[in-house]
Amino acid sequence: MNDISYNKSSLLSDEALEQRIGHFIKKHRQRKSMTQDELAKAASISRSTLSLLERGETGNLSTLIQLLRVLDQLYVLNPFHFQEQTSPLAQAKMEKKERQRVKKSASTNQNTAW
Repeated sequence: MNDISYNKSSLLSDEALEQRIGHFIKKHRQRKSMTQDELAKAASISRSTLSLLERGETGNLSTLIQLLRVLDQLYVLNPFHFQEQTSPLAQAKMEKKERQRVKKSASTNQNTAW
């Protein structure tokens, strides 16, 4: 997600964002040539719930995930993946703590016969 698209979306009201999500679901359902009944059954939700969601009137996160899964659109959730980043200083400290060499113990040297 780039900063420009985020800035434009941040100006939208919650209702406008819900309508945008509903439009997204509807268009992808139509692209897959699915009826509301077919998509609703595949996502294990009622047709009326799907209809309301497509109009941007209601919905919950679980329903959205089910619909995105059936429509093969789960990739849109990728920006929500958070990967912990380590600072360069912390990374250098961790690397310094790692052992660089393995020292043979005295007993190992005595048991080795050539």
